[in-house]
Amino acid sequence: MCRRGVMPPCLLLCLLGIKFSCGKKTLMDTRWATTELAWTSHPETGWEEVSGYDDAMNPIRTYQVCNVQQLNQNNWLRSDFIPRKDVLRVYVEIKFTVRDCNSIPNIPGSCKETFNLFYYESDSDSATATSPFWMENPYVKVDTIAPDESFSMLDSGRVNTKVRSFGPLSKAGFYLAFQDLGACMSLISVRVFYKKCSTTIANFAVFPETATGAEATSLVIAPGTCVPNALEVSVPLKLYCNGDGEWMVPVGACTCSAGFEPAGKETQCQACGSGTFKSKQGESPCLPCPTNSRATSGAASLCSCRNGYYRSDTDSADSPCTTVPSAPRNVISIVNETSLVLEWSEPRDLGGREDTIYNVICKKCLPERGMCSRCDDNVDISPRHLGLTQRHVTVRNLQAHTQYSFEIQAVNGVSSKSPYTPQVSTVNITTNQAAPSAVPTVHLMAATASTMSLSWLPPEKPNGIILDYEIKYHEKVSEAIAHTMTAQRSNARIEGLKAGTPYVVQVRARTVAGYGRYSSPADFSTNLQSMLLEQLPLIVGSATTALVFVIAVVVIAIVFTPGMKVYIDPFTYEDPNEAVREFAKEIDVSCVKIEEVIGAGEFGEVCRGRLKLPGRREIIVAIKTLKVGYTDRQRRDFLSEASIMGQFDHPNIIRLEGVVTKSRPVMIVTEFMENGALDSFLRLNDGQFTVIQLVGMLRGIAAGMKYLSDMNYVHRDLAARNILVNSNLVCKVSDFGLSRFLEDDPTDPTYTSSLGGKIPIRWTAPEAIAYRKFTSASDVWSYGIVMWEVMSYGERPYWDMSNQDVINAVEQDYRLPPPMECPTALHQLMLDCWVKERNLRPKFTQIVATLDKLIRNAASLKVVTNSTQSTGVSQPLLDRCVPDYTTFTTVGDWLDAIKMSRYRDNFVNAGFASFDLVAQMTAEDLLRIGVTLAGHQKKILGSIQDMRLQMNQTLPVQV
Repeated sequence: MCRRGVMPPCLLLCLLGIKFSCGKKTLMDTRWATTELAWTSHPETGWEEVSGYDDAMNPIRTYQVCNVQQLNQNNWLRSDFIPRKDVLRVYVEIKFTVRDCNSIPNIPGSCKETFNLFYYESDSDSATATSPFWMENPYVKVDTIAPDESFSMLDSGRVNTKVRSFGPLSKAGFYLAFQDLGACMSLISVRVFYKKCSTTIANFAVFPETATGAEATSLVIAPGTCVPNALEVSVPLKLYCNGDGEWMVPVGACTCSAGFEPAGKETQCQACGSGTFKSKQGESPCLPCPTNSRATSGAASLCSCRNGYYRSDTDSADSPCTTVPSAPRNVISIVNETSLVLEWSEPRDLGGREDTIYNVICKKCLPERGMCSRCDDNVDISPRHLGLTQRHVTVRNLQAHTQYSFEIQAVNGVSSKSPYTPQVSTVNITTNQAAPSAVPTVHLMAATASTMSLSWLPPEKPNGIILDYEIKYHEKVSEAIAHTMTAQRSNARIEGLKAGTPYVVQVRARTVAGYGRYSSPADFSTNLQSMLLEQLPLIVGSATTALVFVIAVVVIAIVFTPGMKVYIDPFTYEDPNEAVREFAKEIDVSCVKIEEVIGAGEFGEVCRGRLKLPGRREIIVAIKTLKVGYTDRQRRDFLSEASIMGQFDHPNIIRLEGVVTKSRPVMIVTEFMENGALDSFLRLNDGQFTVIQLVGMLRGIAAGMKYLSDMNYVHRDLAARNILVNSNLVCKVSDFGLSRFLEDDPTDPTYTSSLGGKIPIRWTAPEAIAYRKFTSASDVWSYGIVMWEVMSYGERPYWDMSNQDVINAVEQDYRLPPPMECPTALHQLMLDCWVKERNLRPKFTQIVATLDKLIRNAASLKVVTNSTQSTGVSQPLLDRCVPDYTTFTTVGDWLDAIKMSRYRDNFVNAGFASFDLVAQMTAEDLLRIGVTLAGHQKKILGSIQDMRLQMNQTLPVQV
């Protein structure tokens, strides 16, 4: 308990709930002397040892002196040797009486009422009657002691008590010395002691007895150790012992280990009793075991599950144990030719869990063999056959007149822990005979004035052997007479047609079950040009008709020469919905299945899903959704991107599949790119690609941008984050949110933004930042930044420079240096893209040609630029790309800076903990400690080379 009137540090410790004790340790005390002290005095006529009694009538030994009748008194008294015991500062308590000089009559000398206290340090008890000399220095003066009260002959002696301290002490021990210069006094007792902080327990940590410091204001650190069965939660564990012997300011703490709880007013940790547990360290108490679990011994950190009950890998230790579900119930099957709908009810017993899912196992049975085997991949179970949360599926693409067995399993989070297979419900069905499905789209392979050559793919579901195909065609005029013909294969040639006439063609397949559905109507035309050319010999037979021939050729050239497609800004439409209808295909929402959310966009979520259009195979797609509660403007801006994308058709531009606008939520459906955004993909695969592969990615991006530029289209936000990568490493330009129409003015084809929107500074050309003028030339500048991102594996352009620093640096002609291992030709192409005068930058056509040339001549990519070459900027800016190893405290900090922090433990465990050792590492050393990726080896060795160069620059020259 803390006492009233204690110092503030003590009050602080009370508030913190810390047990403490302030203590003193005695080194010498004359009060308990039972024999003569026999201290040394000089001269012998000075101090005199006498016996007396204290107030309690206990015998004591005192020294007194009273030579006031004589002049020039200088009487010394020295104690015995006092061992220091490693104490840095000691305290001296002196009890004494002094007679009032005015009460002494006829004093011929000068009377004093004070005396001096000295000490002398020594490594041994070596003092003699003459050594050290009786004077200040070698003795060290502590203080002149004056009484609070003196006494006269008529008064009883009044005892004064004074305490003085001195330090720091450094030798084995010391002597005390008292100097009298003419007083009449008695030295009743002398006690020498030091202050200490006593052993205490705080925050489940024990702190040992600790002596105070050398100065009264010193704080001595006492390290702590956790009490038994406790663990450190923060380090270091320490308390501060102040000069008054009081504990102050606890740092760090311990807490009871798992399986132990606080006890003894937080001074100890006791084991959990039988039937209780504590799963992790902390100050919480032990708890009873959860349902279906038990703890058979004390100090349990986990209650084990009873037989037949389990915990999943994601269940916490304090979760109850659960079991597997029973089989699904009430299975209903509805067969429709070669399709099947299965429905069921949930199990009677869910095992005590809420994460039950279902698996549907399809087996095809052969009654003549009496066996069933797994269905092949052609059978479509929708939405999927494993991990179902809903209790129904649709099965398609079954074979007609075939027996199937479907097993429906119910599993939950602990089914994998059970040694038994999940309980199932089984249903057996037999499919019916069905006609073939519709023939996919028909294609025109060739056409003359009187014939058309067609081809098509077989139906996705033939449901038997295709006997033949029926082709139906008629002129594309109202009430035209339809004609039919048959073909044994998936191609045919229609003859006897009219020249230059449009026809509508449809195809259907036939099996023993009959005809399937026709394909969607396809419009094709016979060739007018071939008819004119066939009649050319007749036309040129006369000079009069030569002019007719020339005119015909001109007309043919006009009609049959394809023109360059030009981008149309959807915002120029009076009704933006009209642009959506014109450029984006409407998809029925039943064809789209959203499977999972993979990101978030400006207008809503981005999902992965599946698209199954009639006559086409199901494909994986990306789906952008418009969030609920949108405004008309948000809907228009959201769909404007689809109106833009729908105008593009290029292998390096993200493909629009269509839109969903007639139901909620509104969606934009595009092809799915498995590897996601290019910048994060490169960072994830740092150093994993060859230079040729990287150049191939850049070539694809440039080809896509050339296509956009040819359509008079400016992207405005070209960056690696807006490039998507598929599983074949094909890069496609995406994200047309900032894109705008480029006005068709060959002299100055610019788009001046009247909007105050944000601009991606690090990727944007100077004129676009300063004047909001975006052109294909500004896209070329951005493409140069993308090149730098690709070659640096997703490094942030301009590193940690602020946007304003980037603007200023570029204005001062600073350009990004080549990334590590970057071929000289590629960095030169980057610099060409970053020419300040936009008209001098290369066109995308030239960039594609340059990259094609580099790919064909792979040797040119082996010439690597030295990363320390000048890039037209002051050295401090350039040095941003080469980390200075002297700025890092540890090797781990250096690895963090070069983005190789994953190898911190490898370096430390192998003993490479200093920069001197790291600078001597070789490729073999890296391989030995576990850096096996070639790209990572190059990156680390390159940084080590920079470190060696910096060491050579900083080390003095050895003569």
